[in-house]
This record gives sequence, structure tokens and C-alpha cells, in this order.
Amino acid sequence: MNIILLGPPGAGKGTQASFLVEERGMVQLSTGDMLRAAKDSGSEMGKVVADVMAHGGLVTDEIVIGLIREQLETVKANGFIFDGFPRTLAQADALNGLLTEQGENLDAVIELEVDDNVLVERIVGRAADAAAAGQPVRADDNAESMKVRLMEYYKKTSPLLGYYYAKGQLSRVDGLGSMEQVKADIAAVLNG
Repeated sequence: MNIILLGPPGAGKGTQASFLVEERGMVQLSTGDMLRAAKDSGSEMGKVVADVMAHGGLVTDEIVIGLIREQLETVKANGFIFDGFPRTLAQADALNGLLTEQGENLDAVIELEVDDNVLVERIVGRAADAAAAGQPVRADDNAESMKVRLMEYYKKTSPLLGYYYAKGQLSRVDGLGSMEQVKADIAAVLNG
């Protein structure tokens, strides 16, 4: 089973992906993690990624798609969770092509829906709690940065939501429920 988890920053995608990894034996493919691993690997692709990142450039679709192709070809799993990919319609088409090449399908696209104001309060509160406990806090975990990140997320993913809705693959889950409720709602979608 191969799925895409969509949702704005802080919606709980990582938490829910970790449940799916643990309980279903799926592999989470986070583009951020893959880029960092490639950069540190010393492979040919890793050298390209390191060079682009060292010069402050944006990693191209071709590089990201190459990394995902590599994972699909080499990692054995009970399915993949795509996290942070695709971000554009071109990437969505590329993912479809990659899965077809591997004899695989995209089984579900799950959007974790959230109320933006509640999400901003949640992130800012979580950052304040972490700071009070002496834990590291992301520099952009404040209300203004979160609003900018949310706007960027919606600008990029709105076309994807329409794309997957039109293909009959989009399901929506309330991302502001308890972790256990969100987990149960995702399981209901996947168990269909």
C-alpha cells in the first residue's frame, strides 16, 4: 500500500507516519530526510545534492525524483508513505510514473485537515512549552512564521488537492482530533 500524507506544517503528518511505519511495516519517504541522507552519503547523487545545498540553491524535481526512484528500487517494504512529496502537479505526475514503472499504485491520498488558527495556537504553545523545559525550539515556531508557512503550503498544495480529488484518491481526516482518533480515522480510510 502506497499513500501520500498531506497537511500543513504541524498537522501531525510525522506522528501519524510513525504509527503506520510501526504498525503496518511501511516506509516513510520524507524528502527532507532523503536529501540530508543523500548529502551525507558520498554517492554521486549525494555529491550533486551537497553542491546544490552548499550554494543555497533549490534541489530540482529531477534530483528529488531520482532519490525517490532509488528508494522504490532498493527498499523492501509493505508500502511507502510519501511525506513532503509531491509538492507540485509535475511531481505528482512523476510519482505516478515512478509507481507504474515499479508495478505499484498510489492507494490513498490523505489530507490532515486543520483549522489554521487552532494550528497556529498549537505550534506556538508547543514551542513555549519546549522553551520552558529547556528544549530546543525551531526559530520559525512563532505565529508570524507559521502564518507564512501555512500560506506557502496552501499555495503549493491546493492544485494537488484538486488533482487527487478528481482522480478519486483524496480522503480527508480531521487532523485536530486526538492522536488516537486521527490514527483510527486514517486506519478507516486505509482499511476502506
